[in-house]
Amino acid sequence: MAAVVALVDDLMFVSRIREAARGHGLDVRTVRNAADLVEACRAGARLVLIDLDSDRLPVMEALSAVCADTAFSDLPVVGFFSHVHAARGRQALAAGCTQALPRSAFVERLPALLASAAETP
Repeated sequence: MAAVVALVDDLMFVSRIREAARGHGLDVRTVRNAADLVEACRAGARLVLIDLDSDRLPVMEALSAVCADTAFSDLPVVGFFSHVHAARGRQALAAGCTQALPRSAFVERLPALLASAAETP
């Protein structure tokens, strides 16, 4: 079971997330579609991270699938985006994303997000 599920295809960010998660004793599972995201959430995810800038992944479809499922109402879903794509952040929040952060804020807050996930039973 992966405690952190990442719908992220940017290898630099995947590496950064994995390294930071390892420091908190968390495993990271990357997924590439909505079905795999929902399955990983059902397996006991504590945190979902979504790259809202990805043009290769079905970001909004996957986000909507997780946010529409009441079983995941307490699961933190954090999206991140380039500051020039602020509309994507607003769209993600409207779809049910818990937080939508510019990349710089995401990188800054990642340790705290992971620490909180590590404390979740």
